[in-house]
Amino acid sequence: MGKVALTAKITHVPSMYLSEMPGERHGTRKDAIDGHIEIGRRCRALGVDTIVVFDTHWLVNANYHINCAPHFKGLYTSNELPHFISNMAYEFPGNPALGKLLAKACSEHGVETLAHDATTLAPEYGTLVPMRYMNTDQHFKVVSVSALCTVHYLNDSARLGWAMRKAIEQHYDGTVAFLASGSLSHRFAQNGLAPEFAHKIWSPFLEMLDHRVIEMWQQGRWKEFCAMLPEYAAKGHGEGFMHDTAMMLGVLGWSDYDGKAEVITPYFGASGTAQINVVLPVTPQSGAAIPPAQASAAEGYREFSRL
Repeated sequence: MGKVALTAKITHVPSMYLSEMPGERHGTRKDAIDGHIEIGRRCRALGVDTIVVFDTHWLVNANYHINCAPHFKGLYTSNELPHFISNMAYEFPGNPALGKLLAKACSEHGVETLAHDATTLAPEYGTLVPMRYMNTDQHFKVVSVSALCTVHYLNDSARLGWAMRKAIEQHYDGTVAFLASGSLSHRFAQNGLAPEFAHKIWSPFLEMLDHRVIEMWQQGRWKEFCAMLPEYAAKGHGEGFMHDTAMMLGVLGWSDYDGKAEVITPYFGASGTAQINVVLPVTPQSGAAIPPAQASAAEGYREFSRL
């Protein structure tokens, strides 16, 4: 039936939008923007009709949620960084049918997920920034998934991604791309130091940790990475606790995934955080194990204590 054609871990730094404006930041995020344009080009070449974004700026405190309104349009100002993103126009179509299909499949596999199609809820900038560069002509339908998950298990996020892929392959008549929209290490520069760290990582430890992770991705060492993901999310200040990354790896087959990452935009610093655009090739998943579900309060406490 359907097909997952492309998966990527992407940046969404607001300085990309800021770099469009006249001033000292003008042009400084060209590499990141070009990376988004290239990923969008590949999606078109692969016949993708819908892009599903795991958005680490959509905070939720219970359940998993999918924003699948029929159409999105508006002006967006970031509540976190209104001096970076202010009155940014956006417009693109949604895909209610796919959103409801994905929510149903996730819930059936033990990860309660709610689809919101009749809603005034607007996407967050983890979705809006990449769509600005990948989807300027509204070619793709867009579905946004909550990935700043405050009290959720990483294993459940991986199971969510796994269930979504199964739903597409078994029940969807179309081609989908998944984007994990979030950083690697995500320790912002201390207040007052942001300009000094505009193009730097906050600490040498975090930078070394990120580079080792990228090497693992390029070498296809996914069993090792999945095992270390909870600790990396904690000690690397992972954005959204790295639920977007767990979801992405669920789509790809979790620890059974055997692909090797292709860097599109090389690693770079932004206000202390670590950013990259990486494509992870989609490989056959038929024999992949279902990511295990977390079931107990004790497991929840142990996972929380690492964050």
